Amino acid sequence: MIVRLGALLATTALAFPAHGAVMPQTANTSAAAIDATPLTAKWGGPYQGVPPWDKVTPAMFPVAFPVAMAEMRREIHAIRDDKRPATFKTVIEPLQLAGDMMDRVGSMWGVYTSNLATKEVQAIDREWSPKLSAFNDELFLDPKLFARIKAAYDTRAKQNLDPQQLRLLERTYRSFVRRGSLLTDAQRQQVSGLNQQLSVAYNDFSQKVLADEETWIVVDDARQLAGLPDSFVASLKAAADERGLAGKWAIVNTRSSVAPVLTYATDRALREKVWRAFTMRGDNANANDTKATIATILKLRQERAKLLGFRNHAYLRMDDTMAGTPANAKALMMRVWPAAVARVREEVTDMQALAAKDGANITIEPWDYRFYAEKVRKAKYDLDESEVKPYLQLDNILAGAFYAAGRLYDLKFTENTGQIPVFEKNVRTFVVTDARTGKNVGIFYFDAFARSGKRSGAWATRYRGQQKLGGERNVLASNNNNFVKGAAGQPTLISLDDASTLFHEFGHAIHSLLQDVTYPGLAGTPRDFVEYPSQVNENWLLTRDVLDRYAKHYQTGQPMPQALVDKIEKSSTFNQGFDTVEYLSSAIVDMELHDRETPVTDVAAFERDTLAKLGMPKEIVMRHRLPQFNHLFASDAYSAGYYSYLWSETMDADTWAAFEATGNVWDKATADRFRKTLLSTGNETDRKDAYRAFRGRDPDVTALFKRRGFPTN
Repeated sequence: MIVRLGALLATTALAFPAHGAVMPQTANTSAAAIDATPLTAKWGGPYQGVPPWDKVTPAMFPVAFPVAMAEMRREIHAIRDDKRPATFKTVIEPLQLAGDMMDRVGSMWGVYTSNLATKEVQAIDREWSPKLSAFNDELFLDPKLFARIKAAYDTRAKQNLDPQQLRLLERTYRSFVRRGSLLTDAQRQQVSGLNQQLSVAYNDFSQKVLADEETWIVVDDARQLAGLPDSFVASLKAAADERGLAGKWAIVNTRSSVAPVLTYATDRALREKVWRAFTMRGDNANANDTKATIATILKLRQERAKLLGFRNHAYLRMDDTMAGTPANAKALMMRVWPAAVARVREEVTDMQALAAKDGANITIEPWDYRFYAEKVRKAKYDLDESEVKPYLQLDNILAGAFYAAGRLYDLKFTENTGQIPVFEKNVRTFVVTDARTGKNVGIFYFDAFARSGKRSGAWATRYRGQQKLGGERNVLASNNNNFVKGAAGQPTLISLDDASTLFHEFGHAIHSLLQDVTYPGLAGTPRDFVEYPSQVNENWLLTRDVLDRYAKHYQTGQPMPQALVDKIEKSSTFNQGFDTVEYLSSAIVDMELHDRETPVTDVAAFERDTLAKLGMPKEIVMRHRLPQFNHLFASDAYSAGYYSYLWSETMDADTWAAFEATGNVWDKATADRFRKTLLSTGNETDRKDAYRAFRGRDPDVTALFKRRGFPTN
């Protein structure tokens, strides 16, 4: 998604994300015949204006993008060519307000490429991703504009700036330098060329992975589905019907469909077939194989990093993070890794013993892990995941997330679905207000279900961010999940892991909704801080208050019994070896891949050899193997940054310990301090300093070890 120029100036992004595009014209499609006003005009309607999804089609973007680009170019050139002395007021502040139209167009295009990626949208994206990248570099690598910024920077001590203005000016200057503004003309052209090539490669990677995720496995014998919950079997039947496969069942190649099969299906051959299809996405030596694309991306990234004066891509990406250097990120990861691997050995031993007891003459393989882990959970804690799921109705869990946000942060959510436009018929919308004053905070959009053309996983975005500069703006925030929709007439039941994911993504929305900054350039936080608020929010899911009110059996309406809650709590550290190794192996491989000066050319060999060196348990595969690792290769976003989840969780566990220490995890004084110090302040101060102000010290990793049940000595 393309973001407001003012916000982008102070981030570590190297280029506009490669989502902007213009559809190639045909004999039957004339740009002059298409009215793109719904895209280029200011948003109308209530709540300070909302996206006019009901009036937009993909074919409008070919017309809208050139118009938005021209408007943005005019705004930037006016700042660049201003004859007044260069100061914060004449350069930085107007830059913060530039790009309104591009922001609106880009926000809507980002939804099309992520949530509605039809073949038409994909063709548009392929055609124009490099053109938007070139436009981005035209602005950011303009030596005349940089001269103005540098002049303002050089005289900053004489301008009587407040701390926020000084921080924004210094960060803006640094961001331009990081992009190449101090290079020669020829070198800047090289950087721009590399950015354009990367945008093409990112687009190629993401579309290949999406193509593999839109495949499915057909089951035509109901006996193969033994062990699967009835509600999930019904959803597989619905998926088959949707694809014209009457009398059959379809297991779509996405995590939300695959995970239940690996957890519950008693048919081992089916589990293996599903596991292999899922883990081999992008790695099948066919038209959708991504390994050559990855090698291209790595080569281009290293060339760019070297041009920009960095040792490698990891150093470039970590230049503006809390961790600071690859070594610091690796140190945390390798502190946790041995304990996680040791726990996996224990988990596999338990599973192997249970399999032998059941008479299964097998050695535990990756497609067995989730299945036998559930059996061990049942044996050790008398807890069956299928016993929990009937209490986790999607609508109720979302309501529970709203309840927690209201109690902690005074946010009130009132559904207004059907009253404002949405981009897909199942999207729900909610008006968000401050419960104390009744003031509108914004709108929350909720796109819950998997479908063709929607990328996998779960993510949060915002179509408009809060700021005070230029007039107070409210927030348009969204959450996007890939839950498997219940069969017709049936509620959608989700797993405990899905419920945690919902609370996690909603934590991102809370972070956006609570933002209270003046300058949009001080809104975006470092990559290794971004996941922190969302991970903290997961903690309230299993509180007694939320469960009593919202974890109600979908048939009886009775709340989850205390005995079942006790079982969940007692098993909270169960399977942490698997969860940690699955994630951490991906994070370590990411960092090793990018913290090197010679780009990897044989991606398969690198993944295999790095995991072998780590001592990766053979019973587990990376959560995201390199050929399908969208976090790394669909953009720069999490490249050399997947460690950030662990970095954030260290702060998260330490923060939850602060709430627990009060004797009441709903303690309002602690919630207010958390909100005012960390959640609402964006990046107005160094995030390490902000954390110390909240906690009184740096985060202590001990809380993370305790949470995962690892030894702390």
